[in-house]
Amino acid sequence: MGVGPDLAGAAAVVDLAGAVVDEGVRRLARTGDVEVDQVLAYDLAHSAAAIENARTVLDYGSLGEAEARIACAFVADAVYGVATRTMWREASWGIQPGALDGAAGFVRCYRSPEYLAELCGEQGSRHLDGDFELVQDTFRRFAEDEIRPLAEEIHRRNLDIPERIIRGLAELGTFGVSIPEQHGGFAASGEGEYLAMVVATEELSRGSLGVAGSLITRPEILARALLAGGTEEQKHHWLPRLASGEIMDAIAVTEPDFGSDVAGLRTSARPDGDGWRINGVKTWCTFAARADVLMLLARTDPDRSKGHRGLSLFIVPKQRGEGHGFELTQEEGGKMEGHAIDTIGYRGMHSYEVAFDDWYVPGENLIGGESGQGRGFGLQMQGFENGRLQTAARAVGLMQAAYEAAYDYATNRKLFGKPLLDYQLTQTKLARMAIIIQASRQFAYRVARLMATAPGRTEAAMVKAYVCPAAEWVTREAMQIHGGMGYAEEFAVSRYFVDARVLSIFEGADEVLALKVIARHLVANAR
Repeated sequence: MGVGPDLAGAAAVVDLAGAVVDEGVRRLARTGDVEVDQVLAYDLAHSAAAIENARTVLDYGSLGEAEARIACAFVADAVYGVATRTMWREASWGIQPGALDGAAGFVRCYRSPEYLAELCGEQGSRHLDGDFELVQDTFRRFAEDEIRPLAEEIHRRNLDIPERIIRGLAELGTFGVSIPEQHGGFAASGEGEYLAMVVATEELSRGSLGVAGSLITRPEILARALLAGGTEEQKHHWLPRLASGEIMDAIAVTEPDFGSDVAGLRTSARPDGDGWRINGVKTWCTFAARADVLMLLARTDPDRSKGHRGLSLFIVPKQRGEGHGFELTQEEGGKMEGHAIDTIGYRGMHSYEVAFDDWYVPGENLIGGESGQGRGFGLQMQGFENGRLQTAARAVGLMQAAYEAAYDYATNRKLFGKPLLDYQLTQTKLARMAIIIQASRQFAYRVARLMATAPGRTEAAMVKAYVCPAAEWVTREAMQIHGGMGYAEEFAVSRYFVDARVLSIFEGADEVLALKVIARHLVANAR
């Protein structure tokens, strides 16, 4: 074994890189504008996310020798990433040339090919307690036995998720992991409230992102909105049905001309007797055909100058559909029509464009009742923050599947007379993949524990901002290790690659999270 870990040195370079990021934020707050200096703001947001991840990994490194070695390698990687964003742009950041020179020795040592090659095959312990290890084991077995055997066929043929998968997940209590016990779920109060969801989501996504990893997301988002602002009657009516899987929901927020710019939404809800009439078009409404209800954000105040303050949130019942499109009618005269959007990956759930023509919604389905009018944006954000954390967990599961596939292929594939795993370049790629995966996992665990006790909007955005691009790199390298076979549909690694691409787009596009959430928070709190 070569050089040993140096956690004190790791902490010092994290502090140094953190100080550089802080100086960049002060420069932006003093002389710039997030909306004008977008490149600087974007780089600062991602650098800050990487440093937060590195701080988490420092704590992980204190848990053992292997963990310390992983921590040093990740810190070196994260600080190197910050350095590449500042190089020859020091004036924009408001820093002196050479501001990160003090980290050079550490990065040179712990990012070296020799150090990384020695770490090849080391993944590190997750350090979950017994209850959450049981959650992990339960969902991993289900994913191995029920999901993986179907995942490739569903992806290649663009099929619907089989009902037996949904029933099986319901029987495991999947849809109630974040719903409180008093409402029919399994979530207990305390720091573990969100952690079970993260652990379960990772294991299901390791089986398949489209077939299982995302099935928890929609019930989670609706449940969080109801818990944040629903009436007691709404909570008692809807939450137990969501927790049991009796009803499945889809999220209808995005519109063709308004993606992340939610305040500009045009879909309207106008009063009609005791209820509301919905008119407009929603897009990227994943799982809309199969869903029993839609969580729909609509404009209840026709004064568009009010922006997000004129939006309200509805639970919209509908009949189940299947396949690649549906047309529904109501006795009340409303119509709903959905067309599936073909995608390169993330198949099984299908995303739809859904048109509403005077679709009737009962008055009691306005979340929050009369006091919920105009509060829809805030209520849906309660769920979306959790959705961003969950997306990070999905990314970790997808990365883990890709890493395992790549490691197995490298072990068994011979090239020029020896296993691919014996080559230094392969070893360093696999080691870096494992380091990034474990660091991302621990970051997600930390944010889950935080969100159980405090608001975590920025932290949820940060973990997503770091982990989702990382998943693209890991799955790409896993595909590359397979060589030509990685490009063939015969191997699942090609599915992992195309699935990973969606992670930086949904639940808040990467650029929007970086500029509108993370950078704004950093500037507002600059010292």
